[in-house]
Amino acid sequence: MQKIVIAIDGYSGCGKSSTAKAVALKLGYTYIDSGAMYRATTLYFLKEKVDLNNPDELQQALKKIQIAFKKNFQTGKQETYLNGMNVEDAIRSMEVSNFVSEVSKIKSVRTDLVHRQQQLGKAKGVVMDGRDIGTVVFPEAELKIFMTADLEIRAKRRQKELLEAGREVTLEEIIRNLSERDEIDSTRKESPLLRADDAVEVDTSHLNFEEQVDRIVDLANEKIGLYTKAYGSNHR
Repeated sequence: MQKIVIAIDGYSGCGKSSTAKAVALKLGYTYIDSGAMYRATTLYFLKEKVDLNNPDELQQALKKIQIAFKKNFQTGKQETYLNGMNVEDAIRSMEVSNFVSEVSKIKSVRTDLVHRQQQLGKAKGVVMDGRDIGTVVFPEAELKIFMTADLEIRAKRRQKELLEAGREVTLEEIIRNLSERDEIDSTRKESPLLRADDAVEVDTSHLNFEEQVDRIVDLANEKIGLYTKAYGSNHR
């Protein structure tokens, strides 16, 4: 069966990561969390007090960052490791959330992480989500999805995630954070958040989790069928 690359872009809080993970699981694909890569980099910069205005310091810091994804066999979930340390919880903190868009818009950071992401996706059979996957990281992806949802709905979903992780944050603070990130992500000079011309828009405002996963899996199976028919099962 022909394997494809599935690029999922969209606004913060649309459920991109959880949806992408579930889609990858259903298809037997590898899930690559690009957002976690930017968050892990942000966490490193915060801990090491890296000066974002110093290009040399940034380049040296990037050379010291190793990011890996490992499956937790107790929970079955994929977790993020930074230089050998499990940082899955730390990268979801509001401190990182409030800083990650500033880090993400730095050209040297994006160049470094985009290269890493492209290397991970060379073999195909991957699902990757982020802000510029379909436009910059994998512009030739066979299936591109652009996820969106109402701001307040996104905020309530993010608040639920944080509460389940034991962190209490007001809805107003989350709305402000998401709104600011939307603005920064959409207007930044380097790889702004844009919907690719050939992306399929999926509005998750009134879809439950299973519905949005099934919608994308159906689209993926259509593409996989078309590419397998066109190129044969051994084509890569």
